[in-house]
Amino acid sequence: MAGEDRTLAGGAKYIDFQTEPSRYKHWKLDVAGEVATLTMDVDEDGGLFEGYQLKLNSYDLGVDIELADAVQRLRFEYPDVKVVVVRSAKNRVFCAGANIRMLAGATHAHKVNFCKFTNETRNGLEDSSENSGQRFITVVNGTAAGGGYELALATDHIILADDGAASVALPEVPLLAVLPGTGGLTRVVDKRKVRRDHADYFCTIEEGIKGKRAVAWRLVDEIAPNSKLEARIADRAKQFAAASKRNASGKGIALTKLSRMIDQNSIRYGFVSVDIDRLGRTATISIQAPEAAPPADIDGLVALGASFWPLQVARELDDAILHLRINELEVAMVVFKSHGERANVLACDALLEANKTHWLVNEIRQYWKRVLKRIDVTSRTLVTLVEPGSCFAGTLAELVFAADRSYMLIGSRQGDNRPPPSIELSAMNFGPYPMSHGLTRLQSRFQADPSDLERARGSIGKALDAGEAEALGLVTFALDDIDWDDEIRVFFEERASFSPDSLTGMEANLRFVGPETMESKIFARLTAWQNWIFQRPNAVGEDGALRRYGTGERPRFDMTRV
Repeated sequence: MAGEDRTLAGGAKYIDFQTEPSRYKHWKLDVAGEVATLTMDVDEDGGLFEGYQLKLNSYDLGVDIELADAVQRLRFEYPDVKVVVVRSAKNRVFCAGANIRMLAGATHAHKVNFCKFTNETRNGLEDSSENSGQRFITVVNGTAAGGGYELALATDHIILADDGAASVALPEVPLLAVLPGTGGLTRVVDKRKVRRDHADYFCTIEEGIKGKRAVAWRLVDEIAPNSKLEARIADRAKQFAAASKRNASGKGIALTKLSRMIDQNSIRYGFVSVDIDRLGRTATISIQAPEAAPPADIDGLVALGASFWPLQVARELDDAILHLRINELEVAMVVFKSHGERANVLACDALLEANKTHWLVNEIRQYWKRVLKRIDVTSRTLVTLVEPGSCFAGTLAELVFAADRSYMLIGSRQGDNRPPPSIELSAMNFGPYPMSHGLTRLQSRFQADPSDLERARGSIGKALDAGEAEALGLVTFALDDIDWDDEIRVFFEERASFSPDSLTGMEANLRFVGPETMESKIFARLTAWQNWIFQRPNAVGEDGALRRYGTGERPRFDMTRV
């Protein structure tokens, strides 16, 4: 099941991010025409680890794995759905947020990765609303505290029951000495435009805010008495459906289970493979191009469904990155390689560009955007090697630009009869896949001189050899066969010897240049602070707030302001 420990050959455990609705333990998905309902009914005994119960709809990573899966399926499998109602099956409780016992007992790495995945899931709701026209309405029928309110904040419209008890709260600072780290602080002021002084008060009280004040302060959109709540939900769903820009209809495509084989040092999918060098602390992700050209038209694409190469590769790559993040904490570096016919990759890009207004094509493009964003915020050194036989073209070329460093071989290697490597750009490199801060990876790369971006754009359709790619600024270094092995070896060894903490901070700062958006603030600013706070004794020490929560003992703080 989602989040369930799985055992590798040799006894190692891993957390699985694959699931589907019949295996959900914590959510129920119902679809009726244009409206879907996602009901949260967390199984208290269904936690990811031992030692805590998920009471009051509190959640851990397993709960969010199911939510992420449901949101993804709504986009691909239910083209008719225009509105998603998120609500609770518990009486007088919406969601109590992240489970505190889980946080208190989890390793630091697990807490950080849990928050990161939860952030990405919340961002996925907003992305679906903006780019797929599936609008989200949250019904708060009781307490929505911490991460519970943060889930509501990620939706388009919040209806709060006006019964004298239902409330919204972000009590992490006074209760736990941490932050509402899945976007709460940022969404309150940047998205809902709550006044700073009101937000300050709201984020430093335990009991939350209810009723008319919650509406007046913009914390919710409206209140409704219980006697009129269901009618209000139906009215708002109808209104939002009428205004939705979703132009899809008919039958969706099933997101069938990925074919995947995992052993101690590798993962094998259909087009993606992962090989882990434990001594060198590297994971190499290799992507295979399609063996044939894509269908000639949209009907053929739809008929292929989840086996259409761009969609299948996106799903496989997404699963691989998540696996490495949460299950392979010793891996210091992710190395991207590719192989196969570059022309077939570009033909898929051309099909996606020519049919970008079709709902399914739009979903595939949006999915690639989200996968690439997930790579951007993964705390591993990212390296791309462009070697003979590579197919870094169009969409796959984004992995070159996402890398912290990229190396490209000049010409061929002795004894290798594969063609010399080349990079070829397509329209997909100039808009469809923005980073979290709103710029494409090439815009971010060429911020010093926009004319460099235009020179790159002028090369669309041309196979660029190593010298040309380096001259255009598309790779970090072009190396000949004599230097290749030694240069790569020295770089890998050097990188693996550095402090993981300093590398994480350095890479995260260097990857996102230029403007800030709400999304980039959540990952860069908020996550960085939460990461630091999660290591402080005021939060996680023996006398810290997380440790002492629920014991009746007050935490003891080091009162030094840092």
